[in-house]
Amino acid sequence: MAEKFYITTPIYYPSRKFTLGNCYTTVICDAISRFNKLLGKEVFFMTGTDEHGQKIAQAAASAGKTEMEYLDEIIADAKNLWKMLGIEYDKFIRTTDDYHVKAVQKIFKDLYDRGYIYKSSYKGKYCVPCESFWTESQLVDGKCPDCHRDVIEQEEESYFFKLSEFGDRLLDLYRSNPDFLKPQSRVNEMVTNFIKPGLDDLCVTRTSVKWGVPVDFDPKHTIYVWIDALSNYITGLGYGSEDDSNFKKYWPADVHVIGKEIVRFHAIIWPAILMALDIPVPKRVFGHGWLLFGGDKLSKSKTVSNVECVDPRILAPRYSADAVRYILLREIPFGSDGNYSTELFLNLINSDLANNYGNLISRTFTMLKKYEGGIVPEITDEEEVDKNLRTSVLELVEETKKHMNSNFDVSKALGSIFDIFSKANKYIEETEPYKLAKDESKKDKLKLVMRNLLESIRIGTVLLSAFLPDCSKKVLDALHVNGADILSLNEFYGLKEGDTVEELGILFPRLDVTKELEELSKIVQ
Repeated sequence: MAEKFYITTPIYYPSRKFTLGNCYTTVICDAISRFNKLLGKEVFFMTGTDEHGQKIAQAAASAGKTEMEYLDEIIADAKNLWKMLGIEYDKFIRTTDDYHVKAVQKIFKDLYDRGYIYKSSYKGKYCVPCESFWTESQLVDGKCPDCHRDVIEQEEESYFFKLSEFGDRLLDLYRSNPDFLKPQSRVNEMVTNFIKPGLDDLCVTRTSVKWGVPVDFDPKHTIYVWIDALSNYITGLGYGSEDDSNFKKYWPADVHVIGKEIVRFHAIIWPAILMALDIPVPKRVFGHGWLLFGGDKLSKSKTVSNVECVDPRILAPRYSADAVRYILLREIPFGSDGNYSTELFLNLINSDLANNYGNLISRTFTMLKKYEGGIVPEITDEEEVDKNLRTSVLELVEETKKHMNSNFDVSKALGSIFDIFSKANKYIEETEPYKLAKDESKKDKLKLVMRNLLESIRIGTVLLSAFLPDCSKKVLDALHVNGADILSLNEFYGLKEGDTVEELGILFPRLDVTKELEELSKIVQ
């Protein structure tokens, strides 16, 4: 029976103003999902949208639309963007889905019946854009510590979740399961900034906001985001419904991948709610860093110069979805922040995608056509230099798997994959097949060299297919590699002798960076 693997992104606030930074979490989860499918696991990858709350209602009213009219248009745009970027999710959940609404009401009632929710009144600081309540001590210069906007004084009758009772249990969780929250710096933040000072009970309903899930036994109250949105990770699996088979099959989640700005919600509030419900906590929460522009977070509201382009809807059609995926996956060390500039993006296309990978494919396929008629050659001889290549490639396969299995370090995994292509390019320079072709006595050696190049390309591209699916499919189709999976990487020689390798066009054309920067500045200004 295949091993199960459940991965989620946080459900995001619907907006048409997507930047590269907003796409990072979903792209990285797609890569992790695809890689685990290569490992032969039965994967469930869920993403979706958080559609309730005051700011949604305000935005819809400003647009002169009902909330659902406003949301339906934006969700359609978002799904089109995910399709453009090659995102293959198994479930897209919307918090306005009927089954989710009913399950959230059941969860709220269950928490109430268990004595973890009580009615009182709330008075404190509230950030409307972040939909977050803050204590005075948590504010930074009197403003929201997350978005740095002004907060308002809020007072209303509310239900509260007894979060204050879970401090010791959360500390025990962090101690007993050091893999629960990664990287370690996130644990330090949660303990120092929130748990050690003492957790406050959490306001979990609003009476002043009507756009949301009503408390079924007290309908003037609307269930707040903490229980509404966070519960999606289990309601999307059928928890609280007549068919909870997926919940039984996939929960607890293998990993919630989230931005570091919402670690508090996923590493404190969410596990506390699950503990109160006697449901196992997720196996891991990974708080990744941000894509930075000029040292600041690249967000929907970030203003950039017209030399820069941060819109994936412009970049993907012009340079390919794979190029966009590559900058996101390669240049951000998983768990840390990464910097973006359009010039860096274009130079990476040239150096890594065009010069390294694309050039290797072009050189090898051209030589194969010229020297072997485009046919996968039979192996008749071996020499030490070839054994060294095979050993190096197979070691890099294991290195790639190690990076993905330990900390989902996609940046290092991609580095190992591109080391395969670099070694294959170096192998061409070492063996000089264009010289071997001129010596009849080196015919068998030439066949071996070409076969080793093809196999290196096959192995590296199977691995790459989790990260850059479009170009990988073109190459694997040309090699007649079907149903590519990690199991085919255990042996170096996996191609069928005598197969015809199809010709390919240029995968990644080299760019004139100066010219492209000028053209993009005209497009985005």
